[in-house]
Amino acid sequence: MATALRHVGHEDRLSLVEHLTELRVRIVVSLVAFVAATGLCMWQNHTVLKILNHPLDQTVDHRNQDPLVQSARYDQAVKAYILSQTVLYRRLALNQDDPATKSALNDVAAKGARAAALAPEVRARRPVTLGVGEPFMETLKVSAYAGLLLSLPLILYQIYAFVLPAFSPRERQIALPAMLGVPFLFIGGVVFGYFMVLPPAIRFLQNFNTDSFDVLIQAQPYYKFVIMLLAAMGLLFQIPVGILALTRVGIVTTRQLSKNRRYAVLVIAIIAMVLPGQDPVTMTLMMVPMYVLFEGSILISWLMDRRERRRAAAEEESADAGDEDQSPREPEYATLDQD
Repeated sequence: MATALRHVGHEDRLSLVEHLTELRVRIVVSLVAFVAATGLCMWQNHTVLKILNHPLDQTVDHRNQDPLVQSARYDQAVKAYILSQTVLYRRLALNQDDPATKSALNDVAAKGARAAALAPEVRARRPVTLGVGEPFMETLKVSAYAGLLLSLPLILYQIYAFVLPAFSPRERQIALPAMLGVPFLFIGGVVFGYFMVLPPAIRFLQNFNTDSFDVLIQAQPYYKFVIMLLAAMGLLFQIPVGILALTRVGIVTTRQLSKNRRYAVLVIAIIAMVLPGQDPVTMTLMMVPMYVLFEGSILISWLMDRRERRRAAAEEESADAGDEDQSPREPEYATLDQD
């Protein structure tokens, strides 16, 4: 493996077998990293599921007609009433002189305390499962997606290390920064989607027209929606990488991007419609960061173009200065002869 993963330069020429061997080793390393990360997430699956369920619990409206929510509120109201009555009976027992009455009041208070202890505690809202194997399968799927997210930097590194030797030094100056920005932008998109897009989307969807529905959230559709939404936000944050790559290669120019902003808005709206969560709130929350990233990419591309122009101008000036220094000079003895 050490031989297969040796450093390969642009000038090196490898045989087909050596390329396939290097590819095989890098795939094995990526799979091992993915399996290890998935195993870690499976071990800590309660924490992973709690993180994914947190936006669901934070978006419950007090007017929500969810049967589970209403039942939990009723249980807590009954528990509070029983505890208040228990305290009242104990106070009455303290003021009684008759031993039989005091014993009876204490007995009622004790039964009330035991009944209140049986009431279920208020817990975070969680999705429901219907199938026999659904809890295990959903836990495994969520752990696999979380493991992929954790192992993504190493997997991307293996891809970069395999692809970069094919680029020339000039192409590598363009490709390397773009490739290094991919994992950071992806993680930034996932974080942004988790805190900024997911809670409003769930709040709008789960509290819409609840008077006409008994809202029960099944685990499989919920986790699929969350994972697809977060993955989509991570991919959408790759817009700067794509735009900078297109402008550096020369396929489009910064001026063309600036003139065609209206078409960019149309494309962004179409992308937001195709992505998960086809509701106005989710679409708007997706369109805003996409447009901001588009404008930011234009600004960065313009700054890079200006830097390139300045560098080219400086090189041209230095070249002109060098030509002037190398131009032939009239010998000094010619002046002496004229004198």
